[in-house]
Amino acid sequence: MSATGQQFVLDNKAANTEAFAANPCSGKASTSGKEQFITTRTLLSKAAPLCEATADFFTVILAILMAASLDFPLHSAGSMRTLIREIAVIAITAAAFVVLLYNADHAYRRSASMLRIRETERAIRIPVQVLLTMLPFILSLHSRFSDISIFRVFLFVPLFLILQKQMLTASGRLFRKGNSYGLRVAIYGSGSICRRIASALFASPLLALHPVVVIDDGKEPFTEWSFELGYRRHCPVPVRRGPVAALHLQSCKCELLLLAIPNLSPEELAEAARAAKRAGVQIACIADPGAYAGPPGIETIEFDGLFMTSIADLDTPWHYALAKRAFDVALSFLLLVLLAPLLMAIALLIRMDSAGPAFFIQKRVGLNGRLFDIYKFRTMHVDAPKYDISPTTPNDRRITRIGRFLRRTSLDELPQLLNVFLGDMSLVGPRPEMPFVVRRYNTRHRQRLQVVPGITGLWQLSADRIFRIHENIEYDLYYIRNRSFFMDMAILLHTLFFAMRGV
Repeated sequence: MSATGQQFVLDNKAANTEAFAANPCSGKASTSGKEQFITTRTLLSKAAPLCEATADFFTVILAILMAASLDFPLHSAGSMRTLIREIAVIAITAAAFVVLLYNADHAYRRSASMLRIRETERAIRIPVQVLLTMLPFILSLHSRFSDISIFRVFLFVPLFLILQKQMLTASGRLFRKGNSYGLRVAIYGSGSICRRIASALFASPLLALHPVVVIDDGKEPFTEWSFELGYRRHCPVPVRRGPVAALHLQSCKCELLLLAIPNLSPEELAEAARAAKRAGVQIACIADPGAYAGPPGIETIEFDGLFMTSIADLDTPWHYALAKRAFDVALSFLLLVLLAPLLMAIALLIRMDSAGPAFFIQKRVGLNGRLFDIYKFRTMHVDAPKYDISPTTPNDRRITRIGRFLRRTSLDELPQLLNVFLGDMSLVGPRPEMPFVVRRYNTRHRQRLQVVPGITGLWQLSADRIFRIHENIEYDLYYIRNRSFFMDMAILLHTLFFAMRGV
């Protein structure tokens, strides 16, 4: 069996149940009942994009109607009919353009996502683009739309779309509950890659792929459970030692074996395929990423957070840099003023809890390798080494009593608003590392230094934050490649949601 003959790319274009059903390595004849089940699943998979587009269309219309309806009491019966006609035309036109732009942005393509950040980013960016385009037309018609109604439309449409997307995802989870809809998937590979794939599949229920076991290839430290990556550490997946065995697959009642090992040799692929055939399950593979040796700037494979690629030096558009810096300065200054009493109270509690200063100042590596002083509330005892591996558990003896609370709630990061105001950091970006860690960087890790570091980012929103930053480079590479003002807004919204849940 050749690697070329059996391997196919599982990416945003091929990650669908039709591709798996067409795989020649199924190795098991289906009964008529199972054939009917697969047919139903295929039809549902094909109908999902149409349903999502329809939901987007009517969500935009509803949001505009709700925004305009607050002004209805101000109009007479005669002008009310004219206003309703205008609203209907504007709402339908805006909804159609939103759906078209969503489709052009590949939003309805079958894909997997770890944290739904791109989904929120689109829900903010695309409606704003459409409404800004339509605004001159609306104003030129001397519409009865009031200025406050137009402001509400800009607010309501993104908000309604975000809520609708969350509801669709929740509905997909409920529909798949009990594994009656999705294929039961066994993921074979290294721990970090398997966690990302499992997370993306859990967060994308309409793909109809449900991870039930991870088979670890033994190349990374072994852990007993793999968790869904997200706000809440739930949906644990049992982890078993490799290699792949038919008994493993049969005991978990798997229907699909997903090989998630970079540079899988033909011999390894053949061995896994034989085990899958004996167990009567289908098989799929992550394509060979070329060991990150591809042309600069060309992405070999994308499975949302899983990136095996080389990224060329990226030029930041001047308008994005200007908007990002202006927003950073304005919001950091506002938060420093509003949170001044809280900052002083925390500083006082730290001084009362343990000896030493309230603030912790440390050298970190920023944009293009420049060193700067980062400001944090002190959460460890003063005799703890200033430059050492950060604690990964709250029971670390270096952490003070008040420090455990500050680290759990991320309040120890608040002084970094001063770094943002001074320009050393941004609100959103890769976390800045200590110099001794950066000295160990390879070429791929140094790509993090292409952008201004930030207080929050994709890594902080995942359960992988319990691991070291440089062990989760995929999150930062994803941000570097896709960063935009609207993505920054989406990450900040998710961070706010994350903080309010206290996780």
